[in-house]
Amino acid sequence: MDKLVINGGKPLYGSIDISGAKNAAVAIVPATIMSSKGVCVIDNIPDIEDVRCLERILTSLGCKVNKVGNTITIDSTVINGTDAITHDMQNMRASYYLIGALLGRFGKAKVVLPGGCPIGDRPIDQHIKGFEALGAVVKIEGDTVIVTADKLIGTSVYFDVVSVGATINVMLAATLAEGTTILENSAKEPHVVDVANFLNSMGANIKGAGTDVIRIVGVIELTGCDYSVIPDQIEAGTFMLAAAGCGGEVIVNNVIPKHLESITAKLEEMGAQVLQEGESVTVKSNGRLKAVNIKTLPYPGFPTDAQQPMSAILVIAKGKSVINESIYESRMMHVDELKKMGAKIEVEGRIATIEGVEKLTGAKVHATDLRAGAALIIAGLIAEGVTEIKDIEHIDRGYLNIEEKFRILGADIKRVTE
Repeated sequence: MDKLVINGGKPLYGSIDISGAKNAAVAIVPATIMSSKGVCVIDNIPDIEDVRCLERILTSLGCKVNKVGNTITIDSTVINGTDAITHDMQNMRASYYLIGALLGRFGKAKVVLPGGCPIGDRPIDQHIKGFEALGAVVKIEGDTVIVTADKLIGTSVYFDVVSVGATINVMLAATLAEGTTILENSAKEPHVVDVANFLNSMGANIKGAGTDVIRIVGVIELTGCDYSVIPDQIEAGTFMLAAAGCGGEVIVNNVIPKHLESITAKLEEMGAQVLQEGESVTVKSNGRLKAVNIKTLPYPGFPTDAQQPMSAILVIAKGKSVINESIYESRMMHVDELKKMGAKIEVEGRIATIEGVEKLTGAKVHATDLRAGAALIIAGLIAEGVTEIKDIEHIDRGYLNIEEKFRILGADIKRVTE
């Protein structure tokens, strides 16, 4: 097993390039299944474990998958199955997008219930509601979801809660349905828009992505296309937060600044400088930051995926901060690890109250999930002394070469195999 060893207390300087968006890639790769003619060539794909997991799943279904660098070519015209029941299905949350993709193209899917990070209850009831509204029959047998439909018919679906997963999954299925589908109370996240743009590049007719009402006119077939995935909003935010917490000056390249506005606003409120220019943001920080309050919300609100990394700099901010995690009920498991480093945090339900301390001290900790791991890296970079982070397979699910990118900025961080 690998671990990360960090000798902290050093400011960060320099520039780094952000990879393609994990949350977009893990939906776009399954969506290639819907192409019945031609191949899909997708650029700016992050070489992360979640994407590699999807590559293996698509290969098991008969697709031809070839990845060179950050470009992946997928030929789904030779797909020979609709049963996605491999072990890989249980290792990531986004594997559920295979349901919508297979249902849309073939009218049936048999998929093992997804796994992923243990950050709380993430039911697929809104997915099921959408599939059933389109005319599908959904059965759950043990840990397997079986979905069938003689024909998918366009309809109106109002989501009871804003759900990125349900919005994308039902959009996938509706793309090849007969007639028009209207999705209301839809998620507006950048990766929802990116998936819609990808489907439109394949020949879909989707309008309104990025608003809370998406209109989908079903088409007969989708064909292969060339596409480039948007930059990763959360990876960019992670490096911005690290720069603010450690001090120094960091240029974060290959970003869409509009996607980062909620993080930028909080950093400026804390006393950091954030400068936007073209496709880059520069974060400058010297001196102790000020405490702020955070409430996670659907986009364009403060992203839940940035909450844990943000907590790593709030623990050394001057004053008292309050974090309200309104999306997932179990996204505070990293708190006990931060406490080992000297953080003062009290958690009650989904509310964390943080009393800023003047310094953190290196300790042996473990990543409980993907974004918790990112938070511990930031805390380790800030702390005095040596921090060892175990269970970093969680981090590898969503960050490409994170230790190498931090080393470019002057951090003393290395991967050690035990």
